Amino acid sequence: MKTWFYTVEMTLLVMVGLRVISGLIELTVAGLILKFNSIEKAVALNAMLAIIGPTIFITSIALGLIGMSDKLSASKFIFIGAGVLLILIGIRK
Repeated sequence: MKTWFYTVEMTLLVMVGLRVISGLIELTVAGLILKFNSIEKAVALNAMLAIIGPTIFITSIALGLIGMSDKLSASKFIFIGAGVLLILIGIRK
């Protein structure tokens, strides 16, 4: 098991860690919404998640791109960046 851990890239482990933290935050907020039993507080908590989710998404994508920077050409970086931008525009409206 120890050898498996050393074969996984550090960038990948950080990306996985970000996703785990994101999931734990989502589950915690779901529990808080049930605990407070208030629509107003539920909306406020969901608004906080609307900030956290895209932040973790952008950070994870940036780490992945940095990790692949030696394998991708500049034009592919532009296409990936445009795709991420379109995703962010799409979820905003």
